[in-house]
Amino acid sequence: MTGSDGLIRPGTPAPEFTLPATPDGRRTGPAQFRGRPVVLAFYPADWSPVCGDQMALYQAAMPEFERYEAMVLGLSVDSLWSHRAFADAKGIRFPLLSDFEPKGEVARGYGAYTPQGQAGRALVVLDPAGTVAWSYLSPAEVNPGADGVLDALEQLGTGRQVVTR
Repeated sequence: MTGSDGLIRPGTPAPEFTLPATPDGRRTGPAQFRGRPVVLAFYPADWSPVCGDQMALYQAAMPEFERYEAMVLGLSVDSLWSHRAFADAKGIRFPLLSDFEPKGEVARGYGAYTPQGQAGRALVVLDPAGTVAWSYLSPAEVNPGADGVLDALEQLGTGRQVVTR
């Protein structure tokens, strides 16, 4: 189920996927982290200024995400090699997953793919059972920050209903 912006809505079972996470072929997906919240951070491109700031912010906020035992996964249509160089340059240690081939398949499944051929700047929080608890689509030129994600994680931690922002 998607909202008026096309993004997957809270209450929807999250589409299952695994994507390449490392050049040696290791694949990662949300099902590996069942039992804890998962933050899916879709973003347009590794080397754009807004994306670099956004992913670096999530790395800096990692102690807050860990407080909720949340796993953060970054997703774009960039290649593994681009992700590796980008992560090294920005000090990012959480997995950056390559939705490269077929291009944007996972982003499409979450309603986060754009007509420009890239992932939109979308945030999706999955509850420990793998259901969408919160989702937000930001304008491409705006860093959505971490507050909405942290609010959603806080609501999950208290057992309250999470609402779409």
